Amino acid sequence: MTKGLFLQNIIAVIWDFDQTLAPHYMQDPIFKHYGIDADTFWKEVNSLPAYYAKNNIRVQNDTCYLGHFLTYVQQGIMKGLSNAKLRELGKEIEFFDGIPDIFTRLTKILEASNYKDRDLRLEHYVVSTGLAELIRGSSVADYLSGVWASEFIETPAPPGIMAVDMPVAGEITQIAGFLDHTTKTRALFEINKGINKEEGISVNDAIPEEERRVPFSNMIYIADGPSDIPTFSVVRKHGGLAYAVYPPGSTERFAQVDDLLKTGRVDSCGPADYRAGGQTDMWLQRQVTIIANRMVEERRRKLESKTARSPQHGE
Repeated sequence: MTKGLFLQNIIAVIWDFDQTLAPHYMQDPIFKHYGIDADTFWKEVNSLPAYYAKNNIRVQNDTCYLGHFLTYVQQGIMKGLSNAKLRELGKEIEFFDGIPDIFTRLTKILEASNYKDRDLRLEHYVVSTGLAELIRGSSVADYLSGVWASEFIETPAPPGIMAVDMPVAGEITQIAGFLDHTTKTRALFEINKGINKEEGISVNDAIPEEERRVPFSNMIYIADGPSDIPTFSVVRKHGGLAYAVYPPGSTERFAQVDDLLKTGRVDSCGPADYRAGGQTDMWLQRQVTIIANRMVEERRRKLESKTARSPQHGE
């Protein structure tokens, strides 16, 4: 029997970003840099669906803010905003306590001899409706194996462009791609099938479960609230784990994630405090260890099922 393309030796810890890793919206450094009132910007964004509906145009609630950013750039309010500038501003994003230390702590679990000898590895991913370049410029970027988020084009390709031509840098002018709270589930399947690691594989390709790079049973998804229900559901439906977090001290946000737990949307919940020895840290470390032990045991059973025992004395 031939070995598949992937060894299925990966545990994937997949993180939402705003209100999960970071207590504030990641776009805040942009507003601060340009002297823009964030509350005013988001109020404008929230009014866009009704505004465009007057012309029978339906916009997507989760992602219409991207077009509004482009309007601010075009009007000169965010003059010079480029992908490079976004990455630079990403350095200013603040994170909850324990970030990024928990990334290293979880990864080190698999450095124990009983796991390392079997080449088990842990990877961290961010799947967000925010901006990819901000995340890539932030202090967590070096810990991530991949980022799924919204992206901008600077100078658009003109008609007749050849593939060998180099894109020209400049201000952001178009939306390259986006994620909303529903399409975030697509990112999970791309991680599952290894699309980010192997060229030539499509998310719509039919790949047997035993041939996929990261089985859902080896995934843990961490996010902050009701908007993540579609992603929570997909992970749990396929055998993975879902964990909801809330800002420490917020009774309102605690009630939200507690409801998610009571209605079976998540496996557990805890504060977005990732310091060593805290509830969330201990839960995540325990689940990574349980998954790793299960992977080792599955390998052992599979090997035994394929091993022909040698004859013993007296047989």
